[in-house]
Amino acid sequence: MKVILEAETIRSLLASLADQVLLDTDNPASLAVVGIRSRGEVLAERLTHLLAERSQAPIPCGTLDITLYRDDLNSPQGNEQPRVRTTEINFNVDDKTIILVDDVLFTGRSIRAALDALIDLGRPRAIRLAVLVERSGRELPIQPDYTCISTDVRPHQHVRVSLVESDGRDEVVVE
Repeated sequence: MKVILEAETIRSLLASLADQVLLDTDNPASLAVVGIRSRGEVLAERLTHLLAERSQAPIPCGTLDITLYRDDLNSPQGNEQPRVRTTEINFNVDDKTIILVDDVLFTGRSIRAALDALIDLGRPRAIRLAVLVERSGRELPIQPDYTCISTDVRPHQHVRVSLVESDGRDEVVVE
């Protein structure tokens, strides 16, 4: 196990990510942030706080459950029932620039599912992808617009993100 990000570095990287999003945005009032359950949700809340603080404008934040959009939902290799939770987006996504947030971008399949779920909710002006960790191994042509860290990880290795809100500490490790 190798720690690749610690708490202070995660805080610093998220602050830089917020600055970059605002630099790329003509109108912060058109922004909305949506996190993919579960760690993307936590990161989205943190990012939203930073964006609102820096822009001095309210930024809506929501949570997206992609369970029913996953392409492995009916996989014969699956041996347990999927846990479906709620999508909590209490704002209109139409004409918004959505910052879609996830913890790790690996194959691209979770992001594909999230895009399908978001499009079912309306027609955003744009969807931009922000990830804490981008790793190698993409199976779909999906790339992040904002990345805190990119790392080469062997296919058999796992990137595990721990966040204080759900795990009691902030760190990213490669196992």
